[in-house]
Amino acid sequence: MKKWAYPLAVLTLIIFFVLRATFQSELIRTFDTKMADLFFGNRFIGFFHYLGEPTFVVSVAIILIVYLAWKVKNNRGILFVLLTVAGGNVLNQLLKKWVQRPRPEIEEQLTSYSFPSGHSMTGILYLFTVAYIFSENNSKERKTLLWLGAIVLTVLIGLSRVAGARHFASDVLAGWSMGYTWFIICVIWYERRKRLFKARNKS
Repeated sequence: MKKWAYPLAVLTLIIFFVLRATFQSELIRTFDTKMADLFFGNRFIGFFHYLGEPTFVVSVAIILIVYLAWKVKNNRGILFVLLTVAGGNVLNQLLKKWVQRPRPEIEEQLTSYSFPSGHSMTGILYLFTVAYIFSENNSKERKTLLWLGAIVLTVLIGLSRVAGARHFASDVLAGWSMGYTWFIICVIWYERRKRLFKARNKS
C-alpha cells in the first residue's frame, strides 16, 4: 500500500465518529435530503445494489479463498479475507446496534438499522480486498486498473442505497469511512505477518 493510505485511515475514522455525533444535525439532514433528491429513483445506479448483497459478497469471498488456498497457497491471505469481509460484517452489525438509527421512511422499508450502511461498508471491504490481493506481484498498469475498478464499484454500490431510499447518504459515507479504516487495520496485520514470515525464512 502507498504510505498515504495509512494516515488516510485515521482521517476516515474521524469522519465516521463526526458523522455518528452529527447525523441528527440540521447540516447532515440537509446533506441527506439533497443527496436523496439527486439520486433517488436512478435505475442505473440502483442496479449496483446487487453487487453489495450478502449472497454476492460471500460468493466472491469464497472464490477468493479457494484461489488463495489452491492456486497460490497463501494461508495468510485467507485469514486476511476472513478478517476484512467476515470481520467487517460483524463490526457493521455491532455499529448498527450501537447507533440504532432508523432507515428513511418509505413503504416496505427494511427493518434493520441504518447507520452505517452495510452495503457500503462490506462493499468497500470486499472490493478493496480483491484489488489488494490481485495487486500483489502484478504490473503497475494492472494495479491501477484493479484499484480504479474497485473504487468506482464501491461508489456505485454506496450510491445505489441512496437511489433505492434504503439509506441516508450519511449512512453511506459512514460505511465507506469505517470500511476503509477496518481494511487498513487488516492490511497492517497482513503486511506485518508477511514481513515476519520473510524474516524467519532468511534466518
